[in-house]
Amino acid sequence: MYLTLDYNNMMSEFVGKHGVTPEDIAALSDQIGTAGEDMAQKRENGGMDWRELPYNQGGTVAEIQKYTNEMKDRAEAFVVLGIGGSALGPMAVQQALNHPFYNELPKEKRGGFPKLYVADNVDPERLTGLFDAVDPAKCIFNVISKSGSTSETMSQFMIIKALLEERLGAEAARERIVCTTDAEKGLLVKIARGEGYRTFYIPSGVGGRFSELCPVGLLPAAFCGIDIEGLLRGAAEADKICSVPDAYKNPAYMFAVLNYIAMKKGLNIVVMMPYADSLKYFADWFAQLWAESLGKKFDFDGNEVYAGTTPVKALGVTDQHSMVQLYAEGRWDKIVVFIGVEKFRRTIEIPRLYADMPSLGFLGGVTHNRLIRTEMAATEYALLKAGKPNMTITLPEVSAETVGRLIYFFEVATAFAGELMRINAFDQPGVEEGKNATYAMFGRPGYEEKRREMEARPGKSGRYII
Repeated sequence: MYLTLDYNNMMSEFVGKHGVTPEDIAALSDQIGTAGEDMAQKRENGGMDWRELPYNQGGTVAEIQKYTNEMKDRAEAFVVLGIGGSALGPMAVQQALNHPFYNELPKEKRGGFPKLYVADNVDPERLTGLFDAVDPAKCIFNVISKSGSTSETMSQFMIIKALLEERLGAEAARERIVCTTDAEKGLLVKIARGEGYRTFYIPSGVGGRFSELCPVGLLPAAFCGIDIEGLLRGAAEADKICSVPDAYKNPAYMFAVLNYIAMKKGLNIVVMMPYADSLKYFADWFAQLWAESLGKKFDFDGNEVYAGTTPVKALGVTDQHSMVQLYAEGRWDKIVVFIGVEKFRRTIEIPRLYADMPSLGFLGGVTHNRLIRTEMAATEYALLKAGKPNMTITLPEVSAETVGRLIYFFEVATAFAGELMRINAFDQPGVEEGKNATYAMFGRPGYEEKRREMEARPGKSGRYII
């Protein structure tokens, strides 16, 4: 089984006036057909190189496996220096496929693989705190930046480089740094070649948030003992069904269509709520993929459209006790997407205690496996009863193959939603504006005009500061 998308509770015949009708979908038939054709054309012309990753990473996988086998016994920890998709993807896959307390296990219980840490922020307490937990001289640091000008990542790299060279000397420090970057362009590839760092390459047409199935994600996964070939096999399987033109037979297309119609109806928030701790960080990864791809001011024709819906992450059952009250009885501006798992990798049974207390005794002999599935079904029912649209993605199990399928499914769904909205799902001008402002404030050469623009903004009024 690939995965299933149950969208009954998105339909008006189940949830009422805020739902989607078959007529709503039929009215988009031409738009859906055009979007599918555009997807196929862009793929053929190299505009969606991320779609070829399930097929063209064989040689890279072999290199990654060879490097991992050479270095894993020499590393106490593998530390990712990256931000955005370069951090969220590795975190999501690691959480999904390894022990929930992987880093706390002794090395033999980790299969001899190093711990994994992801340093994705520049809060000064974070990186210095990491140095309290691990010995940097015994770590491998993976610097991930396609351009090599990502301020956060490169500032971390500069700190690590200086620290390692001071502790180990330049030659030994060199072996502790591995770079993932563009093969030809940018500062990091220039630095890597000049310093002699081991380097893996991001295909030129693959953007950061669509990069989990290339060395950005495959290298950290391999250092954690994850089956990276299985990830790619799963993605290739997903590609078959996610390439079907008929949205009624293509779950990725239908997911995009339902979100698009919901957006048009004013439901501008999509809650991603996996009912499995292993998939917790998939909600975080999805949030970046969806928000950065679809939150766009202009369409293909330059018209101001202010497109996109806001992704919100949640975790079942944890957020039943914090957020579901809002989802069930709050404003009519949300849809909820559940992710369920049919078969968990472990089973635990509740002891048959307190049989004389009916409010507890009913739990005796029930497994947590059944309890979490039942609570998801109960939450789904509560939203259905409240008339709040929701849908459910179900994985048969959490494995390398199903995780690869889920990654690819969401990537195709996001790209197809962009085509329906007629926006560029692969740029991020809003992010670039913030980056450019940072460069200007630090006086980076070439950003003088931006600095003058910022200095010309109105000053803040003391009336509005308490």
